[in-house]
Amino acid sequence: MSASKRTPVEGMKALELPSHIAGWHLPPGWSWGSRNLYGDERHYQQVNDGLGRSLALVTAPNPAHHAWLYSEAKRLAHRSHPAIPTTYHYWVAEKERGPGYLRRWVTGETVRSHMERLGRVEIPYVMQVVRGAGSTLSYLHDSGTTHGALTVDTVWLTATGRLWLLEWQWAVPREDIPHGMRPQLPGGMAEAHRPAPQPPPEWTVDKWNPTPASDQWQLAAICFTALTGESPPPVDVPPVSWLRPECPATLASALDRALSPDPGARFPSVAAFLRVADSSYSTRGGVVPIADPESPPNDMSEEARIRYALGDDYEVLSPIGAGSFGKVWRARDLSLEREVALKVLHPRVAADARAVAAFWSEAKLAAQLAHPAIVPIYDWDSKGDLSWYTMELADEGSVASLVERSGPRTLEEIAPQVESLLDGLAAAHAVGIVHRDLKPENILIDRYGRWRMTDFGIANATGEDATGTTGTPAFAAPEQLLGEPHGAGVDYFALTAIVVFALSGNPPFGDGEASLILSRQLAGSVDLSTFATPLAEWMRKGLMPVPDDRFRDAGEMKDAWRTAVRIVMRRERAAWWRRNSPRAR
Repeated sequence: MSASKRTPVEGMKALELPSHIAGWHLPPGWSWGSRNLYGDERHYQQVNDGLGRSLALVTAPNPAHHAWLYSEAKRLAHRSHPAIPTTYHYWVAEKERGPGYLRRWVTGETVRSHMERLGRVEIPYVMQVVRGAGSTLSYLHDSGTTHGALTVDTVWLTATGRLWLLEWQWAVPREDIPHGMRPQLPGGMAEAHRPAPQPPPEWTVDKWNPTPASDQWQLAAICFTALTGESPPPVDVPPVSWLRPECPATLASALDRALSPDPGARFPSVAAFLRVADSSYSTRGGVVPIADPESPPNDMSEEARIRYALGDDYEVLSPIGAGSFGKVWRARDLSLEREVALKVLHPRVAADARAVAAFWSEAKLAAQLAHPAIVPIYDWDSKGDLSWYTMELADEGSVASLVERSGPRTLEEIAPQVESLLDGLAAAHAVGIVHRDLKPENILIDRYGRWRMTDFGIANATGEDATGTTGTPAFAAPEQLLGEPHGAGVDYFALTAIVVFALSGNPPFGDGEASLILSRQLAGSVDLSTFATPLAEWMRKGLMPVPDDRFRDAGEMKDAWRTAVRIVMRRERAAWWRRNSPRAR
């Protein structure tokens, strides 16, 4: 549909519903709302559910697009971001209604409507668009998805400043979109001489090819249009500072670069664009100088120094934990509007060039590893005597805190988690990365309950001279405690020890002095009698003192784990049936 049809229709009566939903019957206690609007190949109808909530019924007027609608609903239901409307339910096609899905009804106005209502758009409003839409795009790009249809008509803001992104039918795999379909992005001027959505210059009339770079261009084009009242031309875009002199210099320069006709000349990511665009702008509406972290007051506490150095990039919320390298803080990334874990190197360690090199190595190595069982690294930076990197925040703590808080776990609970961790190790080892410090504190748990590895602080590439006393004694392999050369086998040993800990609440060789633990390891002094035989055999192999006697690789270890778990679970189910069958009674 054209941009002119993307406006709410007030006062709609039930009998005036569009023909494709006119015969639908809502559940008891539900009612049709008075508003609706059309988008690209979608219709959004307000409905009121039995709890009095205002929802949007999203449908595809063209029956040929029903499979596409289902793909959209399924993927949207698994998104979790403040700018993405919550999806509640999908109605399959049946006699009384369907197909269609229900999500939150979005209130507010589009960027276009805001421009038409007020004429001149304020700088703080543009910054809200930059942060809100930019953080949403960054979230999508982190998961390998693009939006592909970002315009002044798809970005909505409420009266309180909350931003919503719509038109999610384009953010699905290309193969799920019917052949020949693409967003309606006409060039030139729309009705009443209003600026119309422009496609990125790398697209052609018959070629729609959304990429992170084209999403970045479209975000910048929205801001350019809001600031100047004109759509950016495909080439020779005039500098924003010429058309809007009061625009903060960092924002103007960021928009100029993001609007480059050559995708390769734009920022490497939307996150990088945001970092520049938002680098000197205060949320209170004025331009403020960034604090100089090179010379903070000497009497500052460690936390105050961190807050001073981070300036307007992050809001430090609370400490999470500490280690030999540094502290981890819960923080809010102000540019991307998300909470993150921020690991900061201790100032006393930062003076050691080798320690700093190892710290950066951790960030760079972990950033290479894209796997569900590995905590992703977002960014790293340094100012003055502080160095840090940001990573995904694990809301549920670590395996160590879980066991401490709730006691030993069951095999049924940890079985799929261990399998996923072994998959993650296989991915890391495949590119030559050995963790070398796996322990319960380094297995974090996200809000979905997934176990994920973090803290590749002393990892180094396989094949280098991996020597020296490393790892945490209770979970380190003997060759690490002896300072001997070691490889991937140390990760298999550590993960086995973590499994023993998770199931029993204690490390397999106890805790305390490294020399005492080492002597127990070399003597094979480990009590596995409380575990079922298949599990005990798997654990014993993983804890062998000689690396060559352990599993050959993570794949073999995973297969053996699956077999052991399957046997134990089958035996436990059989025993349960014997105890609870009528014959047993």
